[in-house]
Amino acid sequence: MSVTTQGPATGSHPARASKPGQITDAPRKRGTAIILFLSLGGLSFAVLQSLVAPALGTIGKDLGVSTTDASWVLTAYLLSASVLTPILGRLGDMVGKRKVIIVVLALLLVGTVLAALAPSLGVLILARVLQGAAGAVMPLSIGIVRDELPRERVSVTIGLLSAIFGIGAGVGIVAAGPIVEALSWHWLFWLPAVLVAIALLGAIFGIPESPVRTPGRLDLVGTFILSVGLVSLLLAIGEGQKWGWGDVKTVGLLILGAVALVIFVIVELRVKEPLIDMRLFKHRGVWTAHVVALAFGFAMFGTFILVPTLLQLPTVLGYGFGKSVSEAGLYLLPTVVAMVVSGVAAGILIRRIGPKIPMIVGGIAVTVAFLIPALGHAETWQILVSGILTGIGIGMALAATSNAIVESVPAAQTGEAISANTVIRTVGSSIGTAVIAALISSNVTAQGAPTDAAFTIGFWASAGVGVLAIIAAIVAPSVRARRREAAAAGVDDLEQLGVPTK
Repeated sequence: MSVTTQGPATGSHPARASKPGQITDAPRKRGTAIILFLSLGGLSFAVLQSLVAPALGTIGKDLGVSTTDASWVLTAYLLSASVLTPILGRLGDMVGKRKVIIVVLALLLVGTVLAALAPSLGVLILARVLQGAAGAVMPLSIGIVRDELPRERVSVTIGLLSAIFGIGAGVGIVAAGPIVEALSWHWLFWLPAVLVAIALLGAIFGIPESPVRTPGRLDLVGTFILSVGLVSLLLAIGEGQKWGWGDVKTVGLLILGAVALVIFVIVELRVKEPLIDMRLFKHRGVWTAHVVALAFGFAMFGTFILVPTLLQLPTVLGYGFGKSVSEAGLYLLPTVVAMVVSGVAAGILIRRIGPKIPMIVGGIAVTVAFLIPALGHAETWQILVSGILTGIGIGMALAATSNAIVESVPAAQTGEAISANTVIRTVGSSIGTAVIAALISSNVTAQGAPTDAAFTIGFWASAGVGVLAIIAAIVAPSVRARRREAAAAGVDDLEQLGVPTK
C-alpha cells in the first residue's frame, strides 16, 4: 500500500515543524480553531443520534404514524452511519480528509434542514439517512488531528473528540424534553443545524488539507458485502424485539449478517486495496481497543435507557421517581460533565503513561457505576453517583481506545482504523439498546409498567459488560509492547505523537 505526503513523512506542516515549547502563536491559534470546528461537527452528529429518541411519540403523533413506525427515524440513522462511516473514512485516507469532511458536513446540514422541514415520515427518514453520513466525522477528525496538530496537543485533543461523542449523546437525551415542550420537535433539528453550519464553514475556511494520503481505488466489492452484513445485523438487532427474536425475519437477517461479515473478512484479506485492512485487527493494541469500544457502546446506551425510564416511572409503584422527561434528563447532566472532564484528563494521562491504564480505570469506573444501582436504586444519590462514575468511565475509555488505535497504525490508515472502531461502538450501542429494551419489556407489571427486577437485571447486565471491558483493557499491550507492535506495523510518527517511551 503506497502512501504519499505533501512534504516529508514526519510532517512539514508548520505546527509540526517547531520543537516542543517553541510553537509559534499562528500554528497554535490555527490548531485551536481546528479543534473547535471538529468538535462542533462531532457534537452535532452525536446530539442528533440521541436527540430524537425521547420525542418519538410526539413525532409519530404529529406525522400521523405509530411510535413503532416512527422508530425508523432512529433505525435509518443507525444503518446509514454504520455503512457510510468505513466508506467515507477510507475515502478520507485516499483523497484528503478535509475534502471528505466538508462533503460529510454538507450532507449533515442538508439532512438536518430537511428533517426540520419534513412533512411526512418518509421525508424524515430520508433526511436521517443523509445525517448518518456524518458518522465519518469521528475518524476523519482524528486523522486531521494526527496530521496537523503539534505533538503535545494530539493525545489531549483525541481524548476530547472521543469524549464528545458520548457527551453529545448525553446532551441529546437531556435537551430533547425541554426543546419539545418549549418549542416543537422540528427544533430538535433547527438548533443542531446552526452548529453544523458553523462547523462546515470552519472546515471550508479554517482547516488545511491533510498532507497524508493513501492513493488507491475504493473496494466496491468489499463495500457491498460490508453494507449487506451491517444492515442485516443491525436491522435484526434493532427490530428483533418488535418482530420476535425467534421470528424468521430476525433469525434470517442475523444469519445473513454473520455470513456476509465472514465473507467480507475473507475478501478483504485477498484484495490488493481493501476497504478495511483486516491485518490491522491482528495487532493487540487494535483488537483490544475494539473490544473495549464494543463494551462501552453497550454501557453508554444502557444507562441512557435505564436511568431516564426509571426516573419517569410513577412513585406509586414504590421504585419510580415520578420525574418528567425534562427532569429525568437533568439527572444525566453530571454524567455529561464527567465525560468532558475525564476525556481531557485521559488525554493528558495518555501522554505520560499510555492508553492502557486509562482504559482499565474507565472499565472499573463503569462497572462500579452499574454495580451501585444493581445493589440498590431507591435513592437519588445512587442514581447520581452512578451517573458521575459512568461519565468518568466513558470519557476515559473512549479517549484511550482512540489514542490506542492511533498509536498502533500508520498515519495513512488512521481513517479506516478509527472508522472500524466507530462502527464497532455503534454495534455495541445497538446491542445494548436492544438487550436493555428486551429486559424492560419482558418484565412488566399487570398494568404494563417495567418491574423493579427489570432494572436490577439491566444494571447487572451492564456491569457484566463492564467487566468484559476491564479484561480487554488488561490484555492491551503495555507502552513498550505497543511501541514494538507499532514499529512492526510501519508506524513512523510515534515521536511526533509524543508517545511515552516507557
